[in-house]
Amino acid sequence: MVPAVADTGRLRIHGVKVDAHGRCAHWNGPGDVVAIRLRCCDHYFACYDCHRALADHPAERWPPADFAQSVVLCGVCGARLPIARYLASSARCPVCDVAFNPRCVLHHHLYFDVPAALARPLSESR
Repeated sequence: MVPAVADTGRLRIHGVKVDAHGRCAHWNGPGDVVAIRLRCCDHYFACYDCHRALADHPAERWPPADFAQSVVLCGVCGARLPIARYLASSARCPVCDVAFNPRCVLHHHLYFDVPAALARPLSESR
């Protein structure tokens, strides 16, 4: 794997083969333009798999008490979104209206401590 850091001109996105909008080797469709600042290391990563490949520690999920933190980055306009606003966004950036991958909801439990009803095993998330 080729580690990379995409400098979007705004914030750095860590990942494997990351482009200027935050797409990576794992997720590179048109809507894969969301990066999340991981609680454990305070770096934006293109995806959970990139963190697992490049970090020397396990990922930590954001607890509900921190859902006001702006840790979600739109790779198109550079908006930093609070977790709660992102989770309520209906898979669109509320600032520039670009469509996010609607299947990202299947991975929210990897980044955020969301209710169990929203969490799905990794085997179902691809």
